[in-house]
Amino acid sequence: MPRSPVADLPREVGVLVVVAFFVALGFGIVAPALPLFARQFGVGTAASAAVISVFAFLRIAFAFPAGRLIDRLGERLVLTTGIAIVAVSSALAGLAQSYWQLIVLRGAGGVGSAMFSISAMSVLVRLVPPAQRGRAVGLWSGGFLLGGIAGPGLGGVVTSVSIRLPFFLYAGTLAMAGAVALVALRGTPLADKADAATAVRTSLATAVRMPAFRAAVAANFADAWASMGVRAALIPLFVADVLHKSVVWTGIGFWCVAGVNGLVLLPAGHYADRVGRRPVLITGCALAGSAFLLLALWPSLPGFLIAMGVLGLGSGLLDVAPAAVVGDVVEGRGGPVFAAYSMSSDVANVVGPVAAGAIAETSYSDAFGLTAAILGGAVLAGIAMPETKDLAERRAAASGERSPQVGDEVVGVLDADRQANEIARDLQGGARNAGMGHAAGVLDERLDPTE
Repeated sequence: MPRSPVADLPREVGVLVVVAFFVALGFGIVAPALPLFARQFGVGTAASAAVISVFAFLRIAFAFPAGRLIDRLGERLVLTTGIAIVAVSSALAGLAQSYWQLIVLRGAGGVGSAMFSISAMSVLVRLVPPAQRGRAVGLWSGGFLLGGIAGPGLGGVVTSVSIRLPFFLYAGTLAMAGAVALVALRGTPLADKADAATAVRTSLATAVRMPAFRAAVAANFADAWASMGVRAALIPLFVADVLHKSVVWTGIGFWCVAGVNGLVLLPAGHYADRVGRRPVLITGCALAGSAFLLLALWPSLPGFLIAMGVLGLGSGLLDVAPAAVVGDVVEGRGGPVFAAYSMSSDVANVVGPVAAGAIAETSYSDAFGLTAAILGGAVLAGIAMPETKDLAERRAAASGERSPQVGDEVVGVLDADRQANEIARDLQGGARNAGMGHAAGVLDERLDPTE
């Protein structure tokens, strides 16, 4: 019997993969219906597209608040609350009686989506040991990929039955995802309020000073610009306007991307864990950039199909390496750090189609060339970063060299020329900082200053 890919990983990885699948499935179901439903209220094309944009804008606007909530409340509560917000807002959107009701409810969904995605990533990369982190991220991305593939086809069928039905199905898949997360992550370490109050935290300023974090953000931005933004917005137009082919070929090209992407996720994760994140990140950016360079220089059907396969390969590598780097960089909690990383892809998804689309009005080759240049910049950032695979071990070794021994601290307190109540206070504070709440009470009895 073949071994399960999550057999030796923490149980929470499988839970998050299931959650990711249901979330992506529901989003894929509702995506085809959104602009069509908006038009039911008598608005134009731009206003219909705004229903999609408001979701992305609110994800960006609420990214940092979501990160701070994670540090304060813990990942599990923020994750399940975020899913609940998206589920309720989606169900209410299916009942919307005006365009502005739909806009407000989709915006609320963007807030919940930011809470879910950032907290889920935080749990995933912090809970899994560094030696398994790449594979875990690959599996998580695979959950999103499978849900994203299955959702739109099912959504098209459901939309033909009722324009409102997809919203209720979306709410249903989210309810299942939320229930799974709430129950299955109940005992997860690092995901509760008590831990949020005591854990070590990595600030965003500290992360930004690290070349590895900057490279991860650059790669995530470039990948989102290329794979989600420009591919989704320009490739269908490119196939029609330049190649003069039917929409069927657009679908075939997208299937090439998704198929190769899915095939490479687990091998990429294994390689990132065994050899390192840096080569996977650099190679992913280089391959994705070469795909768009090929489109710019060889605008033909064979060139298009080859480019889509190469893009799937590069994108699959980038679904693994940058997130693993961020997990390596963060020591303890780092909600704002994960928020900044997530925001980089959201910004690219919003800005990429607009900027590349404006250039494509004149030249598709120039638009693809700009995308290749952005990915090239991420390659340079990757070359400049150090390897992070063993960063946790190096930190532990350095901490062991610098940290004074507990015995030295106790001797220092006892040797001080102080009153007994001062000594007791210092020892109690040390016990509490070490997580020994009961020890402070014992010290109260043993070091009573009246004795």
